[in-house]
Amino acid sequence: MNYDRILIRYGEMSTKGRNRSKFTNKMKSNIKRLLNDDRVNIEAQRDRMFLYLNGASFEDVKEKLVHVSGIQSFSPVVKTSQNLEEIKEAALLLVKKAMDGPASFKVSTRRADKQFPLDTHELNHEIGGYVLRGTEDLTVDVRNPDFTLTVEVRAEAVYLSSETIAGAGGLPAGAAGKAVLLLSGGLDSPVAGYMMMKRGVEIEAVHFFSPPYTSERAKQKVVDLADVLTRYGGNVRLHIVPFTHIQETIHKQVPENYTMTSTRRIMMRIADKIRQETGALAIVTGESLGQVASQTMESMAAINDVTNTPVLRPLIATDKLEIMEMARKIGTHDISILPFEDCCTIFTPAAPKTKPKTEKVQFFESFLDFEPLIDQAVRETELIMLPKKEAELDDLL
Repeated sequence: MNYDRILIRYGEMSTKGRNRSKFTNKMKSNIKRLLNDDRVNIEAQRDRMFLYLNGASFEDVKEKLVHVSGIQSFSPVVKTSQNLEEIKEAALLLVKKAMDGPASFKVSTRRADKQFPLDTHELNHEIGGYVLRGTEDLTVDVRNPDFTLTVEVRAEAVYLSSETIAGAGGLPAGAAGKAVLLLSGGLDSPVAGYMMMKRGVEIEAVHFFSPPYTSERAKQKVVDLADVLTRYGGNVRLHIVPFTHIQETIHKQVPENYTMTSTRRIMMRIADKIRQETGALAIVTGESLGQVASQTMESMAAINDVTNTPVLRPLIATDKLEIMEMARKIGTHDISILPFEDCCTIFTPAAPKTKPKTEKVQFFESFLDFEPLIDQAVRETELIMLPKKEAELDDLL
């Protein structure tokens, strides 16, 4: 059986009020961009969304849809008229497709069209009985079935499905504002970016690049990580900041045990300038409390001192094993563990200060005006648009 449409359920988006259309339009845009297939048409309704495949492969579409934030679940759907015999025939075909040996099932009918002559119990009985008579090794189990045949009777048609596929949940990427993500080549920051995208945040990624201490392969690693994040529905703009001169200056100017703190402070100042230029509202980091020296409360307080911008830390209470598990789930783990180090790991001091004093690092930095160096780095930042083949969709929405 070839599916000709997919029914998408909104989940959390269903709780939105007058601004629901903002979220549904954003998800429609994200799906269209991610699929990049002109054959697929999208119809967004108040409580659901339909994708009309028009010959596109359901399996290919399914593989991409499972990642899109904002989708609670989706089902491949067969459409029939309200003719009862046509409904029963479609139901039988769906069940046979869903079966793989002996199985149990139940029929779950929703009668949105109250003018339909049979009520839900009668429909369940009619369809279930017909399916049982047409199959072998099939039983009814209304409490814990192997699969559920759903039937939705609406005024314009009847929709049947035997499969419900879990989506990513959350909110559509880009529907809840924009933030700057400090993206290294490690495990943590891509996971932090994914978690923010799942809450509807559009990402402007910022990476600090220090050649010749870090290689082009290290840079490509970060590009690949940012590209993976685009699977979850949103575009990512990656800002590659030249950081060599600033890092060398910090190591000449600041005592060794404070260089990490000072480096993070300058990164935060640069990220804040990019935030202002891009209209972002917050800065996101992949910090986890106590994981390394720069992620103690004292370190984070000293780093936060340089900005009044909200700094969001979605991983703050997670441990490394949880982060690694999430990285595997979202597809960034194998890229993150590639042995190409970023500027933070290359310049790590032997004994970094775990409880730095804000006034001390301010004093060490006061002997040099970093502002011109920061402005130069921002001016010379390279911008990479991801995904690599981004389509302009304004005329499609």
